[in-house]
Amino acid sequence: MARILITGSADGLGRLAAAELIDQGHDVVLHARNEARAADAMAALPGAEAALTGDLASIAETRDLARQANESGRFDAVIHNAAVGYQEPRIETVDGLEHVFAVNALAPYLLTALIDRPERLIYLSSGMHESGDVVLDDLQWVRRRWRGAQAYSDSKLHDVILAFAVARLWPDVLSNALDPGWVPTKMGGRGAPSDLGQAHLTQVWLATAASTPSGGYYYHLRPHRTHPAASDPEVQAAFLDACAALTGVTLPGHS
Repeated sequence: MARILITGSADGLGRLAAAELIDQGHDVVLHARNEARAADAMAALPGAEAALTGDLASIAETRDLARQANESGRFDAVIHNAAVGYQEPRIETVDGLEHVFAVNALAPYLLTALIDRPERLIYLSSGMHESGDVVLDDLQWVRRRWRGAQAYSDSKLHDVILAFAVARLWPDVLSNALDPGWVPTKMGGRGAPSDLGQAHLTQVWLATAASTPSGGYYYHLRPHRTHPAASDPEVQAAFLDACAALTGVTLPGHS
């Protein structure tokens, strides 16, 4: 059985994935942005091992989450599930960063760099990543006019770029990204058309299957097309450089 950390698992797809993994007998560690939500998560999933806390909109709290994770013991897999959605206004985090980018892209980067390397890494992206733009000189939406859906699409493209970069740089780790579908969660909205019952199964499979590939992108257990920029080593390197400059943390293996 595997030991698995799932970010953003107090509700939504993260909670569904956690419940499925617990039912399969795996050791699951939850994550919520504060103590109250962590307590709610543990109450909803009493079979979970523990719940860690940290607001992913804060670099300091994200770093502390990585510390908590490492002190709790090694993970076999980390599922980077936490995200904010596409209807968000432009607001700045405590670090002065645009918060969709900070939560959806920068936090997974920082956790990847700081958590002791697991055997598997899974990054939740979105079909909207195919409309994402690589604008690494304006990640904070200072120059561009704010468009929440575009900011979300960009951040989900960043997640695929990160997953593919890790797969290339860390050949001993199975690193993949996926599209869970547009499903009726709190973030997706009631009118979302995809099957909620299928949305969490790909991340469960990628975290636990006896043999999975690396450097792939999946939708409902099947390989799926991706934005061509995600596979470009130069784009990957530029994105990693940008994240390192913002956090002061370089991804091991990237120079």
